[in-house]
Amino acid sequence: MQMETEDILPSLEDQGVRQLYPKGPNINFKKELRSLNRELQLHILELADILVERPSQYARRVEDISLIFKNLHHLLNSLRPHQIQRRKLAVEDIKRRREEARRLLKESIGTLEDTDASFVLK
Repeated sequence: MQMETEDILPSLEDQGVRQLYPKGPNINFKKELRSLNRELQLHILELADILVERPSQYARRVEDISLIFKNLHHLLNSLRPHQIQRRKLAVEDIKRRREEARRLLKESIGTLEDTDASFVLK
């Protein structure tokens, strides 16, 4: 028995986290993930620089990096329902193709048996 559940991802605001990418239903996931990734890389480089030059000031940069990771994680989790839907469609397509292949195989076997029978009768 398969049960359908609707998992609702709480917003970043509900979790008390500032959202770094635009809100709304029409998010360009690829663009926003790239942007957050670039920002993360920049902050990590800045953290390395701060650790060398001003070690006492590292905490703020670590908080910024944590915020970026939380946003990346949330954005990726937002994609999960889309991935599941696409996977379901792919599985249905595979089932349809498999059934079509079985049907064609049965037709071919039937044709071969008919041809075999007509050779025996001649």
